Amino acid sequence: MAVPFRQDWIDVDGIRTRFVQAGDPGRPAIVMLHGTAGTWECFSPNLMAHAKHFNCYAIDIVGSGFSDKPDKDYEIDVYVDHVRAFMRTMGIARASVIGVSLGAWVACRLAVSHPAIIDKLVLLASSGMIANAQTMGSIRSARTKAVENPTWSSIKSIFDTLIYDERNRIDDLVAVRQATYRQPEMKRAMEHILCLQDPEIRARNLIPEDDWRRIVAKILVIAAPDDREEYYNTAMRIRDLVTGARVVEMKQVKHWGQFEKPDEFNEISLGFLLEAD
Repeated sequence: MAVPFRQDWIDVDGIRTRFVQAGDPGRPAIVMLHGTAGTWECFSPNLMAHAKHFNCYAIDIVGSGFSDKPDKDYEIDVYVDHVRAFMRTMGIARASVIGVSLGAWVACRLAVSHPAIIDKLVLLASSGMIANAQTMGSIRSARTKAVENPTWSSIKSIFDTLIYDERNRIDDLVAVRQATYRQPEMKRAMEHILCLQDPEIRARNLIPEDDWRRIVAKILVIAAPDDREEYYNTAMRIRDLVTGARVVEMKQVKHWGQFEKPDEFNEISLGFLLEAD
């Protein structure tokens, strides 16, 4: 409501990709990546603060939101290729990345495989290191139920594990997610998205510890003690594996600290992103 921005779609190697942009195009770029089967709206409370200093892009990654949904499994390299192609299409040679959950996993794989295009990383609900069968089953069950029968209650229940405080699970979020899940092509796309919840597929997509040690980008990890344990443990392990990585705790948030406590997150994130190298 209080920041100039534009929403648009752009062809990214044949994938019609939804994005929002805010900030001076002449400033350093930030790319914001949402989590499993989400949309860019999870960064709504962060655009204004970050756009004062950066050229911000938040996208619906391939298969999700209102971007195209090609009929193939979305393993991590598919997401990586889509983000790289988006950056190339938009003329972004190098960017910092803010990633949530799946978005954090993709951001870290980008930093491993394509270090020249990554500046700094800000990670929430860090993923890509641990496979927890219970969590994987829960994600598959909730997303499948929601896309097969996208009632208000089934969609709203997704946010129980993403947002700590019931009051922050606002109707706007539910309505956007419901609209995306009601798209005719979304049922098939969800099967492709959830491939990463298959133990065998997930195992081959996890980032090995030696690859974590190779990351040269500066990393800030938001650790949420009130989220599921594996995300907190991943944050602490990243600190141990990646040279110079730092961890900041945010309490009384789950996955979406950037949404639940935007003032706190924005201050922490910008303090890190604006530091001189």
